[in-house]
Amino acid sequence: MLTIRAARSNDAEAIWAILEPVIRAGDTYTLSRDMGREEALAYWLSTGHEVFVAEEDGEVIGTYYIRPNQSGGGSHVANCGYMTAAAATGQGVARAMCTHSLDHARARGFRAMQFNFVVSTNERAVRLWESLGFDVVGRLPKAFLHPTVGYIDAYVMYGLL
Repeated sequence: MLTIRAARSNDAEAIWAILEPVIRAGDTYTLSRDMGREEALAYWLSTGHEVFVAEEDGEVIGTYYIRPNQSGGGSHVANCGYMTAAAATGQGVARAMCTHSLDHARARGFRAMQFNFVVSTNERAVRLWESLGFDVVGRLPKAFLHPTVGYIDAYVMYGLL
């Protein structure tokens, strides 16, 4: 059974095992493909991020963070980042994490959620976010350098809570 819980300090290795292949692939996140373990964990587990993990049978198979997208007058809009273990792709983990994050965002008083930079070739993510009520509200032409496709568009996606 899939459960989602707040990350603990002893989850760092399991989180790194999820982050590293995504970072190395370089096709969905704007993180440097040679980013090291410490830098990646410092980014993901930043004090500004509230981090969660998805577990199945005691194994961490996904992680996400939630934070205010902006400060001050924009702090009512949440922002999240999600990563799923490669072995768990296509099993509903990302959907479960996004659903959890939407519920958590509402409980925290956020009024909307914005994804600032969704790589256009990440079609599974785009379809998932759209199925959960998000709209593409902006297109950033040739904003992402994909390692095999070249320069491609990125989307800004937004949904009211």
